[in-house]
Amino acid sequence: MFKHYIMNQLILPLDLEVKLQKNDIAFHVHHLVESIPPEAFEPFLRNEGCPAYHPRMMLKIILCAYTQSVFSGRKIEALLKDSIRMMWLAQGYEPSYRTINRFRVQPEVKELIRECFVQFRCQLIEEKLIDQEAIFIDGTKIEANANKFTFVWKKSIENYHESLIEKSNQLYNELLKNEIIPEIQRETAEQLSLDELAQLVQKVDDVVTKYDKQIEDTSDVSERKALRSERKYPKQIRKQLIDFVSRKQKYQQDLETFGSRNSYSKTDPDATFMRMKDDYMKNGQLKAGYNVQIATEGQYTLAYSLFSNPTDTRTLIPFLDEIEQHYFELPNHIVADAGYGSEQNYNDILSNRKREALITYNLYLKEQKKKYRQNTFNPENWEYDEETDTYTCPNQKRLQFQYHSIRNDRTGFERKFKVYECEDCSACPFRSLCTKAKEGNNRKLMVNEKWEQQKEYVRAKLSEETTSAIYRKRKIDVEPVFGFLKANLCFSRFSVRGKSKVENEMGLALMAVNLNKITANK
Repeated sequence: MFKHYIMNQLILPLDLEVKLQKNDIAFHVHHLVESIPPEAFEPFLRNEGCPAYHPRMMLKIILCAYTQSVFSGRKIEALLKDSIRMMWLAQGYEPSYRTINRFRVQPEVKELIRECFVQFRCQLIEEKLIDQEAIFIDGTKIEANANKFTFVWKKSIENYHESLIEKSNQLYNELLKNEIIPEIQRETAEQLSLDELAQLVQKVDDVVTKYDKQIEDTSDVSERKALRSERKYPKQIRKQLIDFVSRKQKYQQDLETFGSRNSYSKTDPDATFMRMKDDYMKNGQLKAGYNVQIATEGQYTLAYSLFSNPTDTRTLIPFLDEIEQHYFELPNHIVADAGYGSEQNYNDILSNRKREALITYNLYLKEQKKKYRQNTFNPENWEYDEETDTYTCPNQKRLQFQYHSIRNDRTGFERKFKVYECEDCSACPFRSLCTKAKEGNNRKLMVNEKWEQQKEYVRAKLSEETTSAIYRKRKIDVEPVFGFLKANLCFSRFSVRGKSKVENEMGLALMAVNLNKITANK
């Protein structure tokens, strides 16, 4: 005996919501998008053309598809015909893959995604899933949608540009020496600008035109032959100058694209070539990618941002600025790993933002080891006399204060040092172990007092029971989010190009991780 089965009979109910499980992820997507205020959708209003699909519906189906690890527009379109939850969220509409792809890369969608994070955080606070005592910050590199071997390196472009400047100056001097063109008024003596090169092309072209006219006007064969011979050199120079103009335009455009970066990809100029983590064969590779920074609490992503520079140190301050401006007020504790530990970052958090920085520095773990503390040639273990402001080296020689020194790093941040110098290193038996200074020079020691105070502050905070307990949560709070994103959601490479589009896709993927987690917890 079989259960009743017939294909030509209407089956009830028609309401697809009944078919969904009580804690289906579609309900969480629905409630999250419905919590976004109506004002956020006003930029999508259009008064002309065919009525558009409602942005709420479009955002719901895209978010739901991302939670199922579906990132392709065509596959999202297919889900609208196959998936019950997608049919319910779309309420019978079936937008094409083109409509879906156009919607998710619109600049206005970025504000909708930001509202999703704001409303999601409010939901977490209301349900008491986070306590708002700290945020945990970390970054990861995700590969861009860029072709292989499309790299452009800043150093190479600078070398080519310098060579072009030298050649163009030589050619200009040669033209003046041969009296082919008159002297032009130059902006600078160092290099010819793009406009000045264009002037040279015009002047040489006038010379060639003059020869053409003379050849045309004369009927003497020998004279025509002599004129063509004289015209050959200006024609070669004109071709060379036109090449210089096109190359200079390209180099200037490349240097403008670089900005503060050292590389970019030809197929995605916003992507920078970064050293990705080793694969299973221990092959570290340079690939075009983006540096994704996230702030989490309770393993939920509360804010995110994308950066083109690969180092985390220089991303912290702009990321905190973006959190304060677009997401929420910073909590009292800001927690991050040693990759963010720098004098500039500590100064910004402690002095400007008045928050506690639970961020280690590069040598923090090494300082805890017995070998480091017992190394007599380590300046941090040398005896310091505060009254005389001197250090004592392992050979019992005094290093006296000499002068103040100021250094600026790449970002322009100013660091102040006190320079000490040993009284005499000439006959020291430990010289080779203590210093690499040349013979005749004494050992010098540079001390950054502010940096030393900041390191002492970090050591003190991480030795306290309360703050050390908060810092220990970092690994189990922010790191799993990247694991969920790459391993569970299978999101390891962007499918769009351009920073604005990539930011939208990254926000959708991180919110999909949040929705999956809150669904699993409930």
